[in-house]
Amino acid sequence: MNPDTQALIVIDLQNDFCPGGALAVAGGDEIVAPINALMDRFPVVVLTQDWHPKGHSSFAFSHAGAAPFSTVQMPYGEQTLWPDHCIQGTEGAAFHPALRTDADVILRKGMNPAIDSYSAFFENDRATPTGLEGYLRTRGITALTLAGLATDFCVAYSAIEAARLGFTVTVRTDLCRAIDLGGSLAAMTAQMLEAGVTLV
Repeated sequence: MNPDTQALIVIDLQNDFCPGGALAVAGGDEIVAPINALMDRFPVVVLTQDWHPKGHSSFAFSHAGAAPFSTVQMPYGEQTLWPDHCIQGTEGAAFHPALRTDADVILRKGMNPAIDSYSAFFENDRATPTGLEGYLRTRGITALTLAGLATDFCVAYSAIEAARLGFTVTVRTDLCRAIDLGGSLAAMTAQMLEAGVTLV
């Protein structure tokens, strides 16, 4: 495969998803250094950043009496309710301080207060695009390698949507960490494989 047509997509390596953060993923900080080392092997590097307004509809606090990690029905389908996290401009929303940020693109997602956005390509309605596909197409990118947080949510959704769009997709599972909420890791791993994503 032509290395010039490959991009590395680093998903949501932010303080709130690392140990000590509001929605910490166990071991989330362990993958920073190897991801930094991987960046030099790709002509295009994209960093995604969860970037929620205060009171986002995916926050449990926005729904009276709702507990974090419960689910509600939204106009676009079932939505897991999260602790408040990655609020625009906060330290929690900032990238992990050791992460290299000399990327080609920093893509912010989850900014619409009415809809969550796990995928780097579409909001959770699976229809509203983020614009990342267009950027990658204009750069001649056909193959993507994904790493970051969390395996079973934003990484998996991004990988599945990228495969649906026709990209060749690899997920570096050694450079991801999972939340594994109620069996979500096994479920989303199966969905990635079914979509044609390569897991290494």
